[in-house]
Amino acid sequence: MRSLRLLMVATVLACVAPAAFAQQALEQQMTAEEFRAAGLDKLSADELANLNRWLQRQVQAEATVAAGEAVERAREEGRAQALQEAEAEAVGRRSAPAQEGPIESRLVGAFNGFARGQRYTLENGQVWEQTDSSRLEGVQVDSPGVRIYPGFLGTWYLRIDGYNARAKVRRVD
Repeated sequence: MRSLRLLMVATVLACVAPAAFAQQALEQQMTAEEFRAAGLDKLSADELANLNRWLQRQVQAEATVAAGEAVERAREEGRAQALQEAEAEAVGRRSAPAQEGPIESRLVGAFNGFARGQRYTLENGQVWEQTDSSRLEGVQVDSPGVRIYPGFLGTWYLRIDGYNARAKVRRVD
């Protein structure tokens, strides 16, 4: 998190520099030759002041947008890093089976629906716990067939044979 904060501060400072540059009038930023070649020497003092104010607002608006985008990128990178760390920790705790593909088995005993925190024991001895709030109510089946299959970023889903609903699960034993 400290490196994320430092990155955000550096980004904001980098975006402030163009705004500080825009605070100088065009005639100070350009050589006399560039100023004449652009036709700015034909403007009245009021017209030149209006152009300078407009330019300052434009540069400041662009710097603000750039700073916002840079902060959002830094947040996304921070989230990605946190996700990678959480995934590495989960793998260390055996949250997923060693195999890559789906698991087909049967539940031991009665199945009465999905509920967060519910544990499901398979005939092969594996125990899985539901981690999301998926619901499947009004179901009473004895030892139904199940399929547990991998999702994205190390997630796993449990589906009961004959039902279209699925629940997000993690292996606990």
